[in-house]
Amino acid sequence: MIVYEAKTQATKEQLLKINEVLRTALFVRNSCLRYWLDGHAKTGFDLNKYTKVLSDNPDFPWVSKLNSTARQSSAERVWSAISRFFDNCKKKIPGKKGFPKFRRFQTRLSVEYKQSGWSLSECRQFITFTDKFGVGTMKLMGTRDLNFYQISQIKRVRIVRRVDGLYIQFCIDHDRKEQLQSTGKSLGIDLGLTHFLTDSDGNKVDNPRYLRKSEKALKKAQRRLSSCAKGSKNRAKARNRLGRKHLKVVRQRKDWAAKLAQCVVKSADIVAYEDLKVRNMVKNRHLAKSISDASWSIFTNWLGYFGKVYGRFVVAVPPHNTTINCSNCGHPVHKTLSTRTHVCPACSYTDCRDVNASKNILDRGLELIKNTVGQTEISYASGESDPCSRKVTSKNKSSHRKRKNQQ
Repeated sequence: MIVYEAKTQATKEQLLKINEVLRTALFVRNSCLRYWLDGHAKTGFDLNKYTKVLSDNPDFPWVSKLNSTARQSSAERVWSAISRFFDNCKKKIPGKKGFPKFRRFQTRLSVEYKQSGWSLSECRQFITFTDKFGVGTMKLMGTRDLNFYQISQIKRVRIVRRVDGLYIQFCIDHDRKEQLQSTGKSLGIDLGLTHFLTDSDGNKVDNPRYLRKSEKALKKAQRRLSSCAKGSKNRAKARNRLGRKHLKVVRQRKDWAAKLAQCVVKSADIVAYEDLKVRNMVKNRHLAKSISDASWSIFTNWLGYFGKVYGRFVVAVPPHNTTINCSNCGHPVHKTLSTRTHVCPACSYTDCRDVNASKNILDRGLELIKNTVGQTEISYASGESDPCSRKVTSKNKSSHRKRKNQQ
């Protein structure tokens, strides 16, 4: 599954109608969550049936205007959040388990259609939404060419509203595979704050620190927002300017992480990285901002995705003692965070702290591959951390049946 995104422009009338569509989808979502909290829904099918009850209710005439598949998608999103909450409880994840909450109408919203309620023009440059809200036709702007795919391959179409405008997302059923020549290299990767990446060959990549570089502009925009009167037009404009600056930082991180991950995967046949528990690490109040700004999770997710695309082995290695152990003899050498050089008292091996850790990560990754060769559970990171497939909120029939049997 791949996701193509194109920006679109809409008239003032279309913007008002799209706001009605988004409000209706949000109303269906919150109503389904309330239905589950009241104890009436036991499975995802019960929530899907409840969307029909909402559309037939004369007290809510606007619900029937929304396409039936869009109503079902809102219910499926709720059930996905509920299932995630129960899974976290079963796994006994420390901290908050992600209990589903009601959402309010805000700038960042989306509505998802399945294979009805929309149509593409023959040139694939215009999209028309055919539900009763009457949004009409909008032009698609972008470099992606949808002519390479059949209409039947487009499984989902989303209207996404962000602070800088409207976007149309297409979820396409296509398994992306590309062939590369073998390099014969294996690479271990150690992630850090001083240097974002240090590999087992001694190469280092500096941390870009996009949030730190933008802090001055963000603080200035935040002060302007705070000085505006609540409910005024100037406050809305200031909020929009602040949101655009935050959105720029997010896009810089994602773009940089994706390009770096692609280069790393192309440069080696086997890539081993440390599977950091970022959720636990950000509890350190002294390093939380720097850890969040580093975007390690985004980078590792893209590593797994490109590993699947290019047919490379991408292995997640537990980070325990990778920094302490000597990569030459295995003798444990305890260090503080300020100690940046590894000096082994047993074999007199001296190296950079991060390079020593990356070599240990590579050794463990090769060992994991040898132990799991021929099995499909290799942490190829192929499907589990695919950034594109994660966006698809619907569940297939087999997963619904499995969940129903468990309950």
